[in-house]
Amino acid sequence: MHELSLCQALLDQVDSVARQHGAVAVHRISLSIGPLSGVEPDLLAHAYALAKAGTVAENAELELARSPVTVQCADCGAETDVAPNRLRCGVCGANRVALVRGDELLLTRVEMTAGTSREGANHV
Repeated sequence: MHELSLCQALLDQVDSVARQHGAVAVHRISLSIGPLSGVEPDLLAHAYALAKAGTVAENAELELARSPVTVQCADCGAETDVAPNRLRCGVCGANRVALVRGDELLLTRVEMTAGTSREGANHV
């Protein structure tokens, strides 16, 4: 299950961000997942529950947002959202398109508490 290794890499990145901000806890991690990313959101969520134990994010919620598949047409120049299994221009129907969005796995937000103690903590 490559989702577990993705979660471990994600948590390494979150740990780095938390250290940069002097965070004492991470509360929420937000990701954007494209349908062509090769990542199964349900498997990722399950792997996250296992991988977060013992990390700065062990009590953090994982928020997953699914992004659309967007293509840009080489013939008419239109940029349209399309079905993942139908990479054709939504305006003229041409199949000469470039993928603009839909294959990404992006860390979009990390909500954390910065500071050295509960009383002196600041939300970031």
